[in-house]
Amino acid sequence: MINKLNFQRNVLLSRYTSFRIGGPAKYFFVAESSSQLRKAIEFAHKNNLKFFILGGGSNLLVSDKGFDGLVIKIEISGIIFKNRIVQVFSGEKLSNVINYLAKNNLSGLEWAVGIPGTIGGAIYGNVGAFSHSISELVKDVKVIDLGSRRELIYKNRDCRFIYRGSIFKKDRNLIIISANLKFKKAKKDYVKRLMQKYLSQKRKNQPLEFYSAGCIFKNFFIDNDFKKVKGIKEVERFKKCGSIPSAYLIEKCGLKGAKVGGAMISKKHSNFIINLGNAKAKDVIALINLIKKEIMKKFNIKLEEEIEYLGF
Repeated sequence: MINKLNFQRNVLLSRYTSFRIGGPAKYFFVAESSSQLRKAIEFAHKNNLKFFILGGGSNLLVSDKGFDGLVIKIEISGIIFKNRIVQVFSGEKLSNVINYLAKNNLSGLEWAVGIPGTIGGAIYGNVGAFSHSISELVKDVKVIDLGSRRELIYKNRDCRFIYRGSIFKKDRNLIIISANLKFKKAKKDYVKRLMQKYLSQKRKNQPLEFYSAGCIFKNFFIDNDFKKVKGIKEVERFKKCGSIPSAYLIEKCGLKGAKVGGAMISKKHSNFIINLGNAKAKDVIALINLIKKEIMKKFNIKLEEEIEYLGF
């Protein structure tokens, strides 16, 4: 089956992540159809291999040792438009979808301009920016359920979207194949102006010129335990917002610009750890641990990562 499905061996995963960090996968396979995806997963099951579904690799830190299993890169692509509903296959890049929408006078995803990754990954992690998230646009999602081996349709409410999460992130038996997204009609010039506005803000505030995995940590949401938080003067302002930006906490700890090896906490946006060119996963981990330690000590807040780990 390996020859039939064109498996590759010892492929460096750094080539497939936006961090440009990571060692080799024991096996690597590019799935261009749901049929190929099924067969690759069957191969993993038959050979007792761990497997990992890879989208755009934009929210991922891969171990320097790599992954002792099968990485399945989803490249099931395609965009179909009908009556303001756009069916997008999971391997389609977000950037391609945004450009497609602009050409077809559709609005709603402009805020995602500049975000790397795929539609499947975006839905999986409920990607968001500028107080928007992709869950606002999802009508339904088609998945392969590895348990029943059937293709199922999950309506928006079934997806259980939360801040930077969904049922697909919790239940790894559900592999996203495609999604139907709903948009509003708008003039092409309006869509392009909005895209430019968001992109300008990102260029100003985010280190887009460096390799990174985007925001490392989720924002800290205020709940009934907020009284345990210490050392924050702007308590009332954050209570109104409902959360405290992780970037604020990191900056208040004086960690902007902190470096370990080839990795650095961005001076432009402190919730970004950037690869200066030769960073290792161990460098990033050291900075993540430093941030967690200092924020716990100063604010009594335990931060939770937004990124995912592979091979650790």
